[in-house]
Amino acid sequence: MFVAGCVIALYFVSFLSDGYDAGLVINPISVIVSAGAFLIAVVSYLWSPTKLITAMSLGVYVLLATTAGSLIATSGGLQSPFIALWILIAIFAGIFGLLGIVPMLVAGSMYLVLGFIEGTIIQDAVVTTFIAGWLPLVASYIIWHGRKTHEEGKDRAFRDLASELSEVASKAEVVINAIADGVIAVDNQGIIQLINPAAQEITGWGKQDATTLSYKSVLKLTDQKDQELDESVDPVLEVLSTNKEVERDDLSLTTHFDKKLLVSVTVSPVGQLGSGAIIVFRDITKEKAQEREQAEFISTASHEMRTPVASIEGYLGLTLNPATAQIDDKARDFITKAHQSAQHLGRLFQDLLDVSKADDGRLSNNPKVVDVVEFAHDIVEGLRPQADAKRLQLVYKPMPDDSQTDRHLSPVYYSLVDNDHLREIIANLTENAIKYTLKGDVVVDITGDNEHVTISVTDSGIGIPPEDIPHLFQKFYRVDTSETREIGGTGLGLYLCRRLAEIMGSRIWVESQYGKGSTFYLQIPRIDHEEATRLIEAALQPTEIVRSPSTFVTSQPAVVTPPVSAPASESLSGTVTSPPADVIARQLQSIQQPATLSQPTAPPLVNTPLSAIEQNPAQFIHPRGTAVVIPKRDEPS
Repeated sequence: MFVAGCVIALYFVSFLSDGYDAGLVINPISVIVSAGAFLIAVVSYLWSPTKLITAMSLGVYVLLATTAGSLIATSGGLQSPFIALWILIAIFAGIFGLLGIVPMLVAGSMYLVLGFIEGTIIQDAVVTTFIAGWLPLVASYIIWHGRKTHEEGKDRAFRDLASELSEVASKAEVVINAIADGVIAVDNQGIIQLINPAAQEITGWGKQDATTLSYKSVLKLTDQKDQELDESVDPVLEVLSTNKEVERDDLSLTTHFDKKLLVSVTVSPVGQLGSGAIIVFRDITKEKAQEREQAEFISTASHEMRTPVASIEGYLGLTLNPATAQIDDKARDFITKAHQSAQHLGRLFQDLLDVSKADDGRLSNNPKVVDVVEFAHDIVEGLRPQADAKRLQLVYKPMPDDSQTDRHLSPVYYSLVDNDHLREIIANLTENAIKYTLKGDVVVDITGDNEHVTISVTDSGIGIPPEDIPHLFQKFYRVDTSETREIGGTGLGLYLCRRLAEIMGSRIWVESQYGKGSTFYLQIPRIDHEEATRLIEAALQPTEIVRSPSTFVTSQPAVVTPPVSAPASESLSGTVTSPPADVIARQLQSIQQPATLSQPTAPPLVNTPLSAIEQNPAQFIHPRGTAVVIPKRDEPS
């Protein structure tokens, strides 16, 4: 438009000025052609369909080139001042590629050839023709071809990237729609952005209805008590706030049709903190039902089989006792092996029973105050014969024996945990260390800080390969190496330890180097001396015992009394009298919480006439040392 406008302006200026330069006079043909170019340029600028942009631009360019050529031909040829206009137009010929360059190159060459034939162009003008006619075309090709190639490369890369992203998105959509697990994507506000068909089927919500809703409206999760999740335990909110993956398999889902399902939920973060999350969940109702059935079967079978196994073990023990049976040495060897196998079978049934109780929540947790150092010492000393039989050195660092030179004072560590569970874990870890150590030593140590007590069991045994450590505390998992194949085991001990630690609110882990030994750690909560003393004194308060026709139930924990030989209270008024001061002092010194009498746990009381109990109450004492006091006959039950 600018060039055509200048040509038209020069044409009209020549009529208005008397002293106008004759070399700049514009002929009518050039004006008409320029006017056509101007009109097409205006139309293409204001309105032009996408398909016609290239054709209209090429038309404008041809008209401008024709205008420049006619002006040069009518105003002095190579001496024309409009040579500069030709050079300007030639530089833009490369925009159209060879379609723009070749015609201008042919036109310039024909003009030069005709000039030589007619004699109007001399040989010296060849250099001018090259500079003004051909060199701009070469420069135009270099400039615009390189730029076009770069742009084409960018366009090609963009198209390839777009195609690849589209292909990936298509594959991802196919995969998400094909998997059986429910998938829901939410943004940082918890608004659903994507829900796959499996999630729609599980929740009962359609895609159109669920999208743009809060996930809480579609994914109605409740805990084991059938209560809505608090924000502090909501896995989705936890991931959005911490950007860490969360897994839960103890939640229930209420569908759109009010159906209850047990679900396993895994929530993973997307991108940076607060960007969003992906919720993957599946229905595990049938799996949980099958697990319960398996646990019930294992529990029932283990419970029923313990009785005959105990009988076999008992009779074999009597057979091995010289006071009850006389057998020769060869038979004694056979019976000894059978007795050991019966004991092993009994432990296996007990482990199975404990595991089934832990899995279905029937394993109780009765925390008592315990001095961990003294408590663990008794357990370790009970296992010392096993270490001596293998010629291993069993070291208990907090309380070294006289043969050990490394002696130091150990602080007193109190903890409020279930003593039976703690005993099971320490004994299991120490037995394993002895079992898997061929030579060397086993070291049991206790350390702690203000919050925790850490019990460690270190051995110089065969160690654990790194790939087995993440699976070590799983049910029935055993390390499969040439060394472990020769050592028996069920793969339940460490799993039971982990479950017991979880029930106590503790943590258990292992550090090991294959071929050099392992160290197992148990971390339990710690309480201070004042808290331990307060709990012991509170448990030693008098306790009322209420008699019913067939049971005796206490309303508070019963008091631990002196040993069985101590006289029972002479008063049968319905309360347990406080023990003497020396007894209380011994209890506080040992820091042992009294046993809880919540059922008629004393075997001698079962089916015993009340008259016999009243005549000789001292003999009816619980084997653990808990006095059982009976109300008077004339008192109301």
